[in-house]
Amino acid sequence: MQIAKSTSSPSVVTVSLLCALSVLPLSIFLPSLPGISSDLHVDYGVMSLSLAGYAGLSAILELLMGPLSDRYGRRPIILLSLALFTIGSIGCALSSSIWSFLAFRLVQAAVTSSYPVSIAAVRDAFGKETAASKIGYASMAAALAPMLGPAVGGSLDGMFGWRAIFWVLTSAGAMLFVYCWINLEETNVDISRSAKDQFSAYPILLRSARFWSYAACLACSTGAFYAFLVGVPLTAKVLLNLSPAALGGYIGTITLGFMVGSFLSGRYSRRLSLPRTIVLGRFLACIGPLTSLGFWFFGASQAFWILAPCVLVGVGNGLSGPCANAGAVSVHPRLVGSASGLAGCMTIAGGFLFSSATGFVVTDHNAAYSPFGMMLLACLLSLLAAVTVYYLEARRSGQES
Repeated sequence: MQIAKSTSSPSVVTVSLLCALSVLPLSIFLPSLPGISSDLHVDYGVMSLSLAGYAGLSAILELLMGPLSDRYGRRPIILLSLALFTIGSIGCALSSSIWSFLAFRLVQAAVTSSYPVSIAAVRDAFGKETAASKIGYASMAAALAPMLGPAVGGSLDGMFGWRAIFWVLTSAGAMLFVYCWINLEETNVDISRSAKDQFSAYPILLRSARFWSYAACLACSTGAFYAFLVGVPLTAKVLLNLSPAALGGYIGTITLGFMVGSFLSGRYSRRLSLPRTIVLGRFLACIGPLTSLGFWFFGASQAFWILAPCVLVGVGNGLSGPCANAGAVSVHPRLVGSASGLAGCMTIAGGFLFSSATGFVVTDHNAAYSPFGMMLLACLLSLLAAVTVYYLEARRSGQES
C-alpha cells in the first residue's frame, strides 16, 4: 500500500533548532557540575544523577511520545515538550536543594522528545536516503549548540553563577515555543485511529533484526558520548587541572567532530549508501579513545594529547547517526513515529547505562584512563551493530533482486 507523503516539509532551520535544544541542556552545565554540587552540598556522584536521571526519563518519554505523535500529530507533541522544558528550566534556576534541582531536571527532559518527533516529521516528507541527508545537515547545524554550550555555560557560571545557565535555557525554550507555534506545520498525513494501535506496534519493531541493529548502533554510539561527558570532568580535575571554561572548550571538540561528521553524512550518504556510511563512522569513532589511551600509556599528561583525539568519536557519531536514524524509521513506513520514539528510547537508554556505569567505575585513582576505556567499549559495540546492519541490508537487497 502506498504511503502518502506530507506536503508540508519542516525546514532545516526548524529541525536544527529542535535538535539543538534537545541536546543543549545535556552539555551546557557540565563545567559547572563541581560548583553546583558544592553549592547544593552534595558529592559529585549524587550530582551525576542530573545526567543519568535526565537520560533515563528521556528514554521513557521518547517511548511514549513517538506513538503519540503518530496518533495526535507531530506539532502538538513538539509544542508540549517545549512548554514543559521551559517550566523545568525555571525550576532548576530557582532550586535551593539537590532534590528540587533533580526533580526539575526531569521536567526539563521533556524536550528530548522533540528530537525523534522532528526526525519523524522529516521522514514524513522525504524518502529514506533523502531523509538521511536532511537529518545530516540539520544535525550539523544543531551541533553548534552543544559545541558552544559548555564554553558558554562555563563563561556564564564565571560571570553570573551557575543559575544564569538555566535562565538562558528558559529564554531559549520560550522563544522556540513561539517560533514553532507560528512556523511549524503538521506533517503527519496518516494519523492513526488510536494510540493503542501505535503502542501495539512495538512488538513488530522489536521482532525486526534490522531495527535492532540500527537502534543498537545509535544506543552504543550515544553511550560513548555519555561516557565522555560523565568521566572527562573528573579527568580534567585530577590529571589535567583544567578550569571550567577550559574544560568547556575541550568538551566542545567532540561536538565539533559531530558537526563535521554530520556535514559529511549529509553530503555523501546517498553516494556511499547508508550501511557503508554507518560502518565508516563507527570505525573512525573507535580510533578516538584508543588514541587517547595510547597517549596516556606512553606518559602524556597534557590536555591536548589526552582529550583532542576524542574529536573522532564526534566525527564517527555524526557520520553514522543520521543514517542509522533514517534506517530505523524506515523499517516500517506506517510506524515512523513509533520507530523514531523506540529508537530514541533505546538510544538514550544506552546513554543512561554508559553514564551510570562510567560514574560507578571512574574514581580519582583511575580517572586518567577509565573514561576512555568505557568510551572504547561503547564504540566497539556500536561497530559490531554497524557491521550487522551492513550484512542484513546486503542480504535483504539480494533477496529483493
